[in-house]
Amino acid sequence: MLPVGFVWELHSTNTDYYPFSISFFLIYLAFEKNQTKIPDMIKKFQRIVFLSLLAVISGVQISLACTNFLVTKGASADGSTMITYAADSHTLYGELYFQPAKDYPAGSMRDIYEWDTNKFLGRIPQPAHTYSVVGNINEFQVAIGETTYGGREELAKQSGAIMDYGSLIYVALQRAKTAREAIEVIADLMDKYGYASSGESFSISDPNEVWIMEIIGKGEGEKGAVWVAQRIPDGYISGHANQARITTFAMNDTANSIYSKDVISFARKKGWYKGQDKDFSFSDVYAPVDFSGARFSDARVFAGFNKVNSGMKQYEEYALGNVKHGGPNNFPVNRMPLWIKPDKKLSVQDVMGMMRDHYQGTALDMTKDAGAGPFKLPYRWRPLTYKVDSDTYVNERAISTQQTGFSFVTQSRSWLPNPIGGIIWFGVDDAYSTCYVPMYCGITEIPECFKEGNGDMLTYSETAAFWTFNLVSNLAYLRYDAIIPDIQKVQKNLEDKFVAYTPSVDLAAQNLWNAGKKKETLQFLSDYSVSQANGMTQEWKKLSQFLIVKFIDGNIKKEKDGVFERTETGIAPNPSQPGYPESWKKTIVDQTGDHLKMKGEASH
Repeated sequence: MLPVGFVWELHSTNTDYYPFSISFFLIYLAFEKNQTKIPDMIKKFQRIVFLSLLAVISGVQISLACTNFLVTKGASADGSTMITYAADSHTLYGELYFQPAKDYPAGSMRDIYEWDTNKFLGRIPQPAHTYSVVGNINEFQVAIGETTYGGREELAKQSGAIMDYGSLIYVALQRAKTAREAIEVIADLMDKYGYASSGESFSISDPNEVWIMEIIGKGEGEKGAVWVAQRIPDGYISGHANQARITTFAMNDTANSIYSKDVISFARKKGWYKGQDKDFSFSDVYAPVDFSGARFSDARVFAGFNKVNSGMKQYEEYALGNVKHGGPNNFPVNRMPLWIKPDKKLSVQDVMGMMRDHYQGTALDMTKDAGAGPFKLPYRWRPLTYKVDSDTYVNERAISTQQTGFSFVTQSRSWLPNPIGGIIWFGVDDAYSTCYVPMYCGITEIPECFKEGNGDMLTYSETAAFWTFNLVSNLAYLRYDAIIPDIQKVQKNLEDKFVAYTPSVDLAAQNLWNAGKKKETLQFLSDYSVSQANGMTQEWKKLSQFLIVKFIDGNIKKEKDGVFERTETGIAPNPSQPGYPESWKKTIVDQTGDHLKMKGEASH
C-alpha cells in the first residue's frame, strides 16, 4: 500500500481570468514515519481557505417546480449511485443546509416548520441520536431529492398534519442509514403525524440502491398518505419532474417494490378505480397526466433521457403534450417508461450535463422560435401560459431555468468509507450556467459562500455564491448566444479540475481514515470542500467583471484568452458591433413596414 499526502500549490496566471487552482502532487509517504506531518499538512492547507464576513439574515425556502434524475450503480461509469435535484422557485434562496450530528436527552422534541412557507406545523419527538446532513446527503451517503406533482386537489389538505414534504426529507436524512430505511422513516412519520403537502415524488439513494417513492395525502378525514416505492433496476436510470411517474407495480416483490397497504383500497373507496389490482396505476389514478403534465413536466424527463439514450425520439409526441388513452381503464398508452438504459455508462459530468438542457435538438428547442429574441435566449419569463385573443399558449418549461435556487448531483460510492464516499456536487442559480463543486458528506463546516444566513432573496451579499452567480447569469440573458460560451469556458475549466482532483483527495482522506485519524479526515475534507467552493465563487466574481467589461453597451470588446487588446498607444480599440442577426432584421421590417426605412443618404 502506498500512503499518500499532498503538496498544495496555489497559483495564478496572467493568461486567463480564472486563476484559482490547486495542483496536487502525489508523494510517497511511509505513514508510520510521517504521522506527525499529516496535521501540519492540514494546517498548511487551511491557509488557502477564503473567509469572508458573516451575514445574519435568513430566507424562507420554497421549492415548487423541480427536476430529478436517478442513476444506479450499473448505469454509472465508476459504480457510484447518483441522484440530481434542481430546486426551482422564484422565492428560494440558494444555500447549503447543514445539520450536524447530535445526541438528545429523553423527551426532547423537534419543531417542524413547513419548508415552503416557514409556517410552524407542530412538534415530534427526537431520537436519541441524529446523523449529520450536508445539504441533501447524510453521513451514511443516503441522499434524497424531490419534485412536487400535486395530484388530486381533494387530497392536498389534511387538517392537523405535521409532516410536510421538506420536513420528511430532512428528518429522514437525520435518521436513516440506507435508502430502504429512509422509506420506512418517511412512511412511519406520515402514519403517526399526518402528511401536510400535496403529491410528491422522492428520489432516494444510498451506496447500493436507488429508489423512487411517490406519495399523496389522504385528504381531510384520514391521517397519513398512500404511497408506492420502486427500486430502479441496476443498469438503468429514472427521472421525474413534477408529474407522478409510477404506474403499475409488482405487489409480491418486496426486494424491489414497497407500498402502503391501502394504496389500492383507498382509491376504490373513493370511487377512482374499479379495475383489477394488477392493472392499478398509481400515477393514472392519483395524478392523471394531461397536456400540461406532459408538456411542462414529463417533457423534462424526456429531455434528460434524450441526452443519454438514442431511442427517445418515439416519445417526442408525448413530450409535446399529446397524450393518447386506451385499454380497459382508459389510461394513457404512450407514456415514457419509468426507467431506461443509457447508451453508455454515465460519468458524474454526464449527469451534470443532463441538468443542463433547453430541449436543444428536439421539437421543443427554445432557441428556435421568436420568443428567443435576436440572441437565441432559451428562457421564457413567467407565467408559463399566456392568452392571445381567446386562445391560450405556452412557454416551454426546460430543465435549466432561471429561477433555480440550488441544484446538485450526489454520488454515493460503496467502496469508500462513508464520510469520503458521499459527495454532493452543489451549485446555485441556473443549472446551465452554474458550477458544481464537490462537498464531501463528511464535512463539519459549510463554506461562507453557501452558508445559511449569508444574504437572502431580499438581501444582497458580496460573499454569497447565489448573488455572484446571478450577476453572471442575468448578464448572459441580455446577449445569450455571445456570452454563454465565455461562461462555459470557466465552468468547464473548474469542473474538470474538481473531477480530476477527486481521486487524489479520496486517497489522501482514505489513508488518514485507515490510520485511525478520523477527526483529521473530517477536517481535511472540510478544508478541501470549503476552499474549493469559496475559491470558485471568487473566480465567478472575476468572471462577472470580465463579462461586463467585454459586453458593455451592446458592444463586444476584442480579447484573446481573457486578455483585452489595446492599441499601440494603450487605449481600447474600436469594439465589434455585431448588431442583430439577419432573421431579426427581417422580422422588424415585416412588422414596421416603411416606418424605419432610410430616405436619402446617411449624413450623421
